[in-house]
Amino acid sequence: MSGTHALERTRLGAAGAPPAPHDHAAGAPVAVGEPLIRLRGVTKTYGMGTASFQALRGVDLDIKAGEFVAVMGPSGSGKSTVMNILGCLDTPTSGQYQFRGVPVEKLSRDQRARLRRRWLGFVFQGFNLLARTSAQENVELPLLYRGEKAADRHAMARRALAAVGLAGWEHHTPAELSGGQQQRVAIARAIVCEPAVLLADEPTGNLDSQRSVEIMELLRQLNEEQQITVLMVTHEPDMAAYARRVVRFVDGLVASDVAQQAGSGG
Repeated sequence: MSGTHALERTRLGAAGAPPAPHDHAAGAPVAVGEPLIRLRGVTKTYGMGTASFQALRGVDLDIKAGEFVAVMGPSGSGKSTVMNILGCLDTPTSGQYQFRGVPVEKLSRDQRARLRRRWLGFVFQGFNLLARTSAQENVELPLLYRGEKAADRHAMARRALAAVGLAGWEHHTPAELSGGQQQRVAIARAIVCEPAVLLADEPTGNLDSQRSVEIMELLRQLNEEQQITVLMVTHEPDMAAYARRVVRFVDGLVASDVAQQAGSGG
């Protein structure tokens, strides 16, 4: 059995998903209390030779399950690059990325895609909704890609929309929704597959202050009530105030990592 296939069978299983904490089926189980995410010495270089740019220069970072972490830093600091790596949208040039004990940097492209679909949800500054498609149909898209039956898709999408306060809005198109409501649909789409981690990139960047507060309260609710780990990139201190930990990047490195009492942005 090749190394890649052995890894898939022993650590990810046939479905390509990391094992549950007590999954002893094959290979070592993930130890309870271990970080959900672990980066060690992660670098990322774009380009070659004199045109190369080192976006990450050796990042060490641990994220525990259930945390709410704000990731901050100036443009070019590496925060977006590290979020892309955590979201399996990019791979490190060197270093280790473990997700629930699985060495992600050793996975194939298909394995990373399965990990992304099963365990990760994404929310972006632009809502990325299909314009002529209803809220429910937008939320169902990840389930459609996953091959869920129509009846299951409909039920799961309705539950996700209800969870973000949009019960009764299932058949409205994005043009019939406010910016805050559109972002709620995007969040419902991100959580419909019940991910372990929600990666939010400037989720309030296109919203006014009132809608921004509503979205941040929703993210905090999902974190506290559903125990979804939230990693959020933001430039706004008021939004970062909702997190319980703030990691600041400067010049491709973690410059500070500070726990805080989560409060209201306001």
